[in-house]
Amino acid sequence: MELPEKFIERMQKRLGEEFPAFLSSYGRPPERGLRVNTLKISAEEFARRAPFPLGERVAWEKNAFYIGEEKPGADPYHFAGLYYLQEPSAMSVGGMSEVYPKRRVLDLCAAPGGKTTQLAAQMAGEGILIANEINFPRAKILSQNVERMGIANCAVTCAFPDTLSARFPAYFDLVLVDAPCSGEGMFKKEENAISEWSAENVARCAARQREILHEAADMVCPDGLLLYSTCTFAEEEDEWQTEDFLKRHPAFECVEMKKIYPHLARGEGHFCALLRRREGEMRRAKPYPLLRNAQAEKAYRAFAEDFFTEPPEGTVHTLADGRMYLVPAGMPDVTGLSLLRLGVELGEWDGKLFKPTHALAMAFGTRARRKVLLPREEAVRYLRGETVGACLADGWCVVCVEEFPLGLGKTVSGTVKNHLPKGLRMHSL
Repeated sequence: MELPEKFIERMQKRLGEEFPAFLSSYGRPPERGLRVNTLKISAEEFARRAPFPLGERVAWEKNAFYIGEEKPGADPYHFAGLYYLQEPSAMSVGGMSEVYPKRRVLDLCAAPGGKTTQLAAQMAGEGILIANEINFPRAKILSQNVERMGIANCAVTCAFPDTLSARFPAYFDLVLVDAPCSGEGMFKKEENAISEWSAENVARCAARQREILHEAADMVCPDGLLLYSTCTFAEEEDEWQTEDFLKRHPAFECVEMKKIYPHLARGEGHFCALLRRREGEMRRAKPYPLLRNAQAEKAYRAFAEDFFTEPPEGTVHTLADGRMYLVPAGMPDVTGLSLLRLGVELGEWDGKLFKPTHALAMAFGTRARRKVLLPREEAVRYLRGETVGACLADGWCVVCVEEFPLGLGKTVSGTVKNHLPKGLRMHSL
C-alpha cells in the first residue's frame, strides 16, 4: 500500500515516537465487524446460532463481534436483518451517543445506515428517529437497510441540512453528524480514499463540515446532544473543527472526545466529539398531518385481524394512491421533504382489497399466524425467488429462516408463491 507522501509527513509530525507503530499497522488487513440487531435477536443468542466463527467482542459496542468471514452478506441471517456489517471503529459512535428509548433523534448524514441502525437498536423501537441523506441513490440504500433491520419508528429523508434546520429548530434530543470527510482512516478499507486524498481536499472537507455543524447546532434542544464524528485523522476536520465550533456556538460544551488509531486499537481511524447544548429555548415541531381513509383502514384492519396474532398498534396513514403506512406516535411534520420512508409501509389498498408489503413482513412478521419456517439451506431457495412448499391454509404468509422473517409468500394449494421483491433476491446481489 502506497500512502500519500504528504499524509505520511503530517502523521509523522503529529505522532512522533508512535509513528513507526502507526505505519506498521498498514501491513495488517483491515478489521471487520458484525453488529447484532437487538431489535430481532440478542447478541448472546446470535452467538449460539452464528453460521460462521465469531471473534472477540468489540470493546466499545457490547453487541458486536470481530469476524473473518469472507462473505457474511450472503447468509440468510443477513437477509433477515439479524446483523449489520460495520467497521468496528465506526461503532464507537453509538457508545458515545447516550441514546435510549423515547428520544427524538436525527442522523443528519446517515447513508448507508450503520449508525442509524445502531441508534435504532438502542432506542428499542420507541421514540422518533429521522435518518437523512442528501444523495438520493445513497438514501435509497439507507432506506433498504432500515427496512431490512425491521425498524418501525424511522423516517428516511433526502434533504439539505439547512432545509431541516429551518423545519426543526431546537427540536432533537440528539443530532448525529457523521460528516463527509477526507477518509484518512479508511485507507486500508477503501483504496480510492488514497487516490482522492490531498491537503486541498482536507481543507474542502473541513469547510463543508463547518457549514453542516452550524445547521445541526440549530436543531439541538436545550440539554440535548450533538455528536460529531469522522473517519479521518486530520486535526482540521477533528479536534480543530470541534474547537472552532465551540467558539462559534458558546451555548455548547464538550462532554467527551475520542480518537481511534489503528496501532492503538482494533479498528481503523475514527474520531468522535460529544457536545451538549447548555441553554436555549425548547421548540416543538408540528405533528405529521395524517390522511385517513375509513374504507382503506377497514380493509387493512380485516387483513390484520386474520394475519396477525397481535396486530401492530399505531395510526394508519393512507395516501391518495392507496399506499398505507403505520406512522409512529409523535412523528413530526416531514411533508414537503423528499421522503423515502415513513414508519412502516403496511401495504396498498386498491379500492377493494388490502395487499401487504415486504416492509410489513420485516417489521412485524414474527406476529404472523401463518409462517413458513425454513432451515437455512432451504431459505436460500426462497431468497433466490423460488417457490417453497408448506402445509398452510391458502393466503398470505411470512416466510422465515428458522423463526426470523425474510419476506412474504402466498400459499395456494400447498405451494408458497414467492413475493420477495426482485431487487432483494440473492441472485441480484
